[in-house]
Amino acid sequence: MEQVRINLLGMTLEQLRSLAVANGLKSFVGNQIARWIYVNRVKTIDEMTSLSVKARAMLSEHYQVGRSEPLRVARSTDGTVKYLFEGAGSRDIETVMIPDRDRATLCVSSQAGCKMNCRFCMTGRQGFHGNLSVAQIINQVLSVENSADLTNIVFMGMGEPTDNLDAVMQAIEVLTAPWGFAWSPKRITVSTIGNIPALRKLCQQSRVHIAVSVHAPYATERQSIMPVEHAWPISEVMALLSEFDWAHQRRLSVEYIVFKGLNDSPRHAMALARLIKGTDARVNLIRFHHVDGVDDLDGVSQRHMEDFRDRLNDLGVTATIRASRGEDIDAACGQLAGKGHKINPSYSPVNNLSIKQL
Repeated sequence: MEQVRINLLGMTLEQLRSLAVANGLKSFVGNQIARWIYVNRVKTIDEMTSLSVKARAMLSEHYQVGRSEPLRVARSTDGTVKYLFEGAGSRDIETVMIPDRDRATLCVSSQAGCKMNCRFCMTGRQGFHGNLSVAQIINQVLSVENSADLTNIVFMGMGEPTDNLDAVMQAIEVLTAPWGFAWSPKRITVSTIGNIPALRKLCQQSRVHIAVSVHAPYATERQSIMPVEHAWPISEVMALLSEFDWAHQRRLSVEYIVFKGLNDSPRHAMALARLIKGTDARVNLIRFHHVDGVDDLDGVSQRHMEDFRDRLNDLGVTATIRASRGEDIDAACGQLAGKGHKINPSYSPVNNLSIKQL
């Protein structure tokens, strides 16, 4: 049986130093490995030419860089590119590159499938198949085309990032540390449905931007499309977020898909403005993208989106309409699903769970 080798990709500088010492090498070799992986972006240990031939051969027995190429690439007419990577639990995962003039944003996945079962999201309707490792998260960043030209990363792909918080936090460390990619945290946004304990830790221990999925300002209406409202009410999520400073260094945004007849009235605009008061949050209005098997949710016209935006602006809320990208290749918001698995219409893991259970 072929030996399973451990991935170096995703390891922190301290982990790489410890690994070097454990293999009879000097601690500084860990620094060299970090530079080869994150700065020089090598794909094999043999490419680490500052290490001796003997050291490279010894490391190669038990370790590998851990890079993997996309399994498939799809290109939209608007320039958006969707990549399929190997995921977890027999579920592949998808990553989306969104070019926009002088910006190139990569939407990365943190899980294969998702436990949250939001009705409007194709990922949630797949069920949960497994957490991605740090290596799998960072590999998405390194293995897309023109990776070196990326300007921003958003954790808005498949999965709930705070449900795989340890891996996401370590990936953020790799992305922002001087020995890693050396990015500013302001180039990274983490999207969340509002896992309160994990969200508190994320806000306390990082300086990345946060995007919270609200989608309905009233609890009963939100719970009808987002079962997580039962465990973590959006009112409590916003109360937590109001404890942090969003006016300097980092930004808080609210994600709000506009559904016809569900959350699009003047009273909803007023309730949303009340909900986010005191948080300095800006609102991203998103057009609903159809999900197979969900026939009772519908989007609104562009004019109605603009009216809702203008109403929020009149209430003192900074609101913008997010441009829809990649819909023709199923790469738009809520459409990511992975390859070759059927939707599970009965999957509903968070409907009746307590916070402790989650």
